[in-house]
Amino acid sequence: MRYDLVIFDNDGVLVDSEPISNRLLAAYLTELGHPTSYEDSIRDYMGSAMHRIHDLVRERTGQRLPDDFDDVFHTRVFAAFERELKPVAGAGDVLEKLVVEGTPYCVASSGSHERIRVGHRTTGLDRWFDEGRIFSSQDVGRGKPAPDLFLYAAERMGVAPERCVVVEDSPLGVRAAVAAGMDVYGFTAMTPAAKLADATQLFSRMEELADLLA
Repeated sequence: MRYDLVIFDNDGVLVDSEPISNRLLAAYLTELGHPTSYEDSIRDYMGSAMHRIHDLVRERTGQRLPDDFDDVFHTRVFAAFERELKPVAGAGDVLEKLVVEGTPYCVASSGSHERIRVGHRTTGLDRWFDEGRIFSSQDVGRGKPAPDLFLYAAERMGVAPERCVVVEDSPLGVRAAVAAGMDVYGFTAMTPAAKLADATQLFSRMEELADLLA
């Protein structure tokens, strides 16, 4: 194994949540008077912490989102997760292989701890992640593309950044990993390869990841 720690993004890498959450985000922003298509949401917000959504809307329109925006959005997302959410195909196999090989791993997500937990519980991935393996942008204040979250995860796991590899599917996440001084494998299942061009390596099916990590 060429790395001492594998850091997974969550949404779009472990759980197939991006289509659900971006559909709902686009609808909610449009409902609030900020017309947003699904494609707009994917382009502008995929991989973002919630504070970035607030910041971009205010920057573009001069208006603040409602104080209860996060709570309402998460209520809608969690309800949809219960109905629709599935794990990313092959994610469980990769995690099982890491466990068998004794390779440390964790998740570092822009999403809240609650969102991570709901997604893992709904998809059955919670069996792979005890509390010590879960890190959220809530833990550091600044989400991706800042490197803070990945550096925090590495520190908590006791591994130097240069011995880590990040598995990401968003341009923001790739930028954050590069800024942290880590290798990053870009997952192109939903994101065009050109948008992840700064990644160390690209792959399109989770089944490929185990061989890349070997």
